[in-house]
Amino acid sequence: MSLTLLIIVLFVGLLLLTLEIVALPGGIAGVAGIAIMGFGIWQCYSLYGVTAGHWALLCCIVACVILLIIFMKSKTWKRFSLNDESDSKVNQIDNHNIHVGSRGSTVARLAPTGKALIDGELVEVHAINQFIDPNKPIEVVSVEGYRIDVKEISDERFGELKIGD
Repeated sequence: MSLTLLIIVLFVGLLLLTLEIVALPGGIAGVAGIAIMGFGIWQCYSLYGVTAGHWALLCCIVACVILLIIFMKSKTWKRFSLNDESDSKVNQIDNHNIHVGSRGSTVARLAPTGKALIDGELVEVHAINQFIDPNKPIEVVSVEGYRIDVKEISDERFGELKIGD
């Protein structure tokens, strides 16, 4: 193996290890990078002697440490991190407004959780035993703490539009 090919092998191993740290979680790229770098260092020891092998090992360790320091100090992590804040709140149920038997309609598909408009309030609800499509009439089956369980009902106000009418 030529010296140029050996340097390329070590560089590819270092690149894969860096990608594992920065962008590709899961371990496959990191394990492949370490294996490729190990193969390159082993080839340095076997082809060019102990001194060259030690230099290759030292260069790989120093390069890994330098890259780790660069990525930790730079703003690289800011680009990958989630910066959005969640300002949503748990259902604040006023016991006087929403109770068993209250009716409303779904705003989004309940699969099995979604949003519904019940007695003029937009709340998160849970469908029992099924998925419910948007704009379907629902009725509250139970209210336990902050959890509102609903079921789909048939209601004349929400008449189905038939094709051909």
